[in-house]
Amino acid sequence: MTLEEMQGQETTMEDTDRVQSAGAALEELLLAAKKEDYLTVGVYESAKVMNVDPDSVAFCVLATDEEYECDIALQIHFTLIQAFCFDNDINVVRVNDIDRLADLVGAEESGEPKDVHCILVTSPSASPWKHSSLDNLGMFCEEKRSGYDWVPAITLPER
Repeated sequence: MTLEEMQGQETTMEDTDRVQSAGAALEELLLAAKKEDYLTVGVYESAKVMNVDPDSVAFCVLATDEEYECDIALQIHFTLIQAFCFDNDINVVRVNDIDRLADLVGAEESGEPKDVHCILVTSPSASPWKHSSLDNLGMFCEEKRSGYDWVPAITLPER
């Protein structure tokens, strides 16, 4: 094994550890934000919040799975949401486990599952909400962007 191959393995292991710790931080953030009522769930609901009060958006999660990968309308929404986030310095990540996200953020009052393709963590502009997971995810996103991974993928921990 060459030195480059060994360094490549170490880098891959470090990346896997970072993604797993980012997944745990994302889960913690979503649960804390849900408890504080700082979540906006759904593509259209998120677009409304971004249009009305963009300064209140602290973090964005875009979710898809194999079933929705070819949904052109959803991909267009994702592109517009990502552009908005980049223009407003909002960190954004992708998650490929819609069912797990739906479990975390819960169902609507009618018992129907929520549209979890886009989830915003919001914070009142008057008194910004601070959470250590939000800071950790911000550092994770910044690190990934420095390697030209503009929308990093995060894997949520198994339950």
